[in-house]
Amino acid sequence: MNNRSRSLAWDATTAIEALAAADTALWIWTPSQDQMRFTGATRALGLGPLAPECSGAAFVAVAVPQDRALAEKVLKPQEEGTEVAIRLRMRDAETCIWRGVWLEDGLRAAGVVALEKRFSASERDQLTGLLDRRTFIARAAEALTQPGEYELVAADVDRLRRLNEALGHERADLVLAALGSRLNAAFSQEAAAARVGEDEFAVILPRGAVAAAERLREALEQPLRVAGFDIYPTVSIGAVSVEGGPDAPDAAELLRRVELAVEHAKSAGRGGVAAYGRALESDSLSRLALESDLRNAFVRGEIEPFYQPIVNLDTGAVAGFEALARWRHPRRGLVPPDEFLGLADEMGLMNELGLLMMTQSARQLAEWLQRHPGAGKLFCSVNLSVGEIERPGLVEDVARVIAETGLPRGALKLEVTESDIMRDTTRAADILKQLRDAGASLALDDFGTGFSSLSYLARLPFDTLKIDRYFVLTMDTDEGSAKIVKSVVNLGRDLSLEVVAEGVENATLARLLLDAQCHYGQGFGYAQPLPAQGAEVYLNESLADGSAPIKARSA
Repeated sequence: MNNRSRSLAWDATTAIEALAAADTALWIWTPSQDQMRFTGATRALGLGPLAPECSGAAFVAVAVPQDRALAEKVLKPQEEGTEVAIRLRMRDAETCIWRGVWLEDGLRAAGVVALEKRFSASERDQLTGLLDRRTFIARAAEALTQPGEYELVAADVDRLRRLNEALGHERADLVLAALGSRLNAAFSQEAAAARVGEDEFAVILPRGAVAAAERLREALEQPLRVAGFDIYPTVSIGAVSVEGGPDAPDAAELLRRVELAVEHAKSAGRGGVAAYGRALESDSLSRLALESDLRNAFVRGEIEPFYQPIVNLDTGAVAGFEALARWRHPRRGLVPPDEFLGLADEMGLMNELGLLMMTQSARQLAEWLQRHPGAGKLFCSVNLSVGEIERPGLVEDVARVIAETGLPRGALKLEVTESDIMRDTTRAADILKQLRDAGASLALDDFGTGFSSLSYLARLPFDTLKIDRYFVLTMDTDEGSAKIVKSVVNLGRDLSLEVVAEGVENATLARLLLDAQCHYGQGFGYAQPLPAQGAEVYLNESLADGSAPIKARSA
């Protein structure tokens, strides 16, 4: 090598120094070793606790809760050449862009991470044309230097994930773009409207100039039509009031407060609204404590399945159970599922939860079948969480669990939602066939509530359809619901599928379902989800009496 060639060769030390000076880091992810390695400006990017190397779980844990699903996305193995390009915030750091590519037949991924502003100098969100988060914070800080009362209002689009699953990301982006256009038209330029998150918008304006929250809702909740579907957006709104001037709070801190209020509004259901208050800080700290407790709950064995009976409507016999996750907290007692399932999803624990539920439920069912031969072909249904059908190793785990427990074919029933199927029906059909070959039976959950095409149903290897509880609960008072239930039952029979009706609250609904020739019923009219011991007592009593008891009328 001549002198000139040597002078042009890469020097590792110089390259690392250059990366650090440019606030950029290199990352390499090796799934087989569960190792993420970093070099460069790790501290400036909020990656200091992870450098020079860490596990995948440690990487996900350092992302802020709302971005943990994106952190998981970085770690999921892909085919060679697949690009990685996501926005991700780590704790106490600005939003970063992670870019890279999968290498060597998907054995490793590598790329760079840098502050979002390094990749783009634009002040505008490319999708909506509104101010981006960084520019919005700068504009808000500038406005707050002037005395007066100001109001910062943020709105989170409810159920955007559902739209993504049903319509696909490109069409869901059309919805967001339309909402951004409406927001821009609803407020003057002085109001500084912005898109501050994937599904979150914000404005800041002088207090009293307009009814900010009402105008925000009016702008964003108008119906629109995308890809042939009528969309009726709803938003959860948070608001915070502040006094401008030399003692005004930091604009980024104000945005954090209003996002805390948004989260509180969302907990009240779709279309909620909440104002920031100090009590929300206590709630947020409690949530952090709950996150820590939930991680430990898996280690301590506090998560367990409860079992809700599924009854043969024709004979009255218990045909099986649906396993539902419950958390026995050492101090709080039984934590309601709506308090921890969403949190588990945010923390990237749903796949772990699904495997736990499947394993424990299969073992319990095997014990019941051995102790109660008179129960016949008893089965147990386990829900696959959103996206779990695409989890690497799912088919192998199902085959292993069935082999270890010795369950007969079809005794373990896996429930899948329509949205999981619709994302990629060809791939879903292949995975479902593999699961069935492994010995599981398959149920399509909440049938009739999604966007599926009946043409897919005929070629997917399902054994069972489950009718959403809303249609069952209202079939005795709503003629439309009754017709839907009967249509689904007839469709199931035509396709040689068994049909389970959820939401059977009393004997009247059970009779209506039996008249419609529905196969199975499930609901509080028979029993609430029961711990394993209680479920076995229920099974014993049903076998002794010849049928499962049911309430005469709803409470």
